[in-house]
Amino acid sequence: MLASSTWLAESLAAQVGVDWTRQREKGVAMHGLPTPVVAVRLGVDGIPRTLWLKLEAYNLYGSIKGRTALALWQDVEPRIDRDIGVIESSSGNLGLALAAIAAARQVPFTAVVDPHIGDSLLHDIRALGARVVSVDIPDSAGGYLLNRLSYVRERLHREPRLVWTDQYTNPANPIAHARWTAPELHRQTAGARMSVLVAVSTGGTLAGFRAFASDIGADWELVGVDVTGSAALGGVPGRRLLSGIGASRASAFLPEGHRPTMYVTADEAVSTCLWLDQRAGIRVGSSSGALVAAALRLFHAHPERGSVACLCPDGADRYSDTVYSADWRSRQKIGESDIGRGVEVEAPVPAQRIVRLPAPVRGEEDR
Repeated sequence: MLASSTWLAESLAAQVGVDWTRQREKGVAMHGLPTPVVAVRLGVDGIPRTLWLKLEAYNLYGSIKGRTALALWQDVEPRIDRDIGVIESSSGNLGLALAAIAAARQVPFTAVVDPHIGDSLLHDIRALGARVVSVDIPDSAGGYLLNRLSYVRERLHREPRLVWTDQYTNPANPIAHARWTAPELHRQTAGARMSVLVAVSTGGTLAGFRAFASDIGADWELVGVDVTGSAALGGVPGRRLLSGIGASRASAFLPEGHRPTMYVTADEAVSTCLWLDQRAGIRVGSSSGALVAAALRLFHAHPERGSVACLCPDGADRYSDTVYSADWRSRQKIGESDIGRGVEVEAPVPAQRIVRLPAPVRGEEDR
């Protein structure tokens, strides 16, 4: 639970120059059951380790972006014109979550995506009645984000009553994870000392985790994980292949970057997804593969490191036609990475290793 009522305003205002008073007064109501945490027991170079995986695929709308979408929608809802609707740029998961929320409220929604989105995810967004605009011209940074944002701004100029949830700068993004996701993981792992790995795209999740950890003094080493070719945390922009991780520009929530940060290649991320599926029976998405690849690298480099937690944003269901497709891997020239060298999964993960948080008592989520 949060240690004070002013912690988020102070910590994030210093980071992004945002006046959080209105956000704090309005509040962000967080609801829903917690997502499971699985403890995978490993032997790395002959040393026992624990890899904690928080599986956000079990979240509302199938990914961690369900949490972000709820917070963003609550923030902009008073401004929404039901005849005009809402727009957002998304690599996929947030677009699906917002499409579901909009459909439930009978509000028009436009998802601005790019060619990296998987066909199955694109189908699901359209099935919810959303309008989909695909921006297929690469931007100057080698990705599509900058051109997606240009399209959004053009639409806002033409339609002033159109509402943009703006996951890239809206403070509701990090507040969702500072008040909801990070405390949930901390309680589920009993506040144990560990490294916590968070994938970066907008930077909102990592910013929220950082603010929470700083406020309560969590015994966490927070590690940002990005992909090569991403500028989100100060890296050199370039061509990127994977969706849901990385960005063509620096994070507005973390303008000074973050230390430590680890960079993973597409080959490593994809190979790790396949390795985790084959060896542990756990199927995750590409950004989660990047996290686990970074975790295994940490275990190899630091024999004293006993536990690492990965906040896995989504599952394999959204990557059946990409990461888990041999044809796609061949077309994209994805090479095999020896990510499992020196690593043994001690045993299959039994059901009792899924740690769930008890449902909060009335009013607890507001304390």
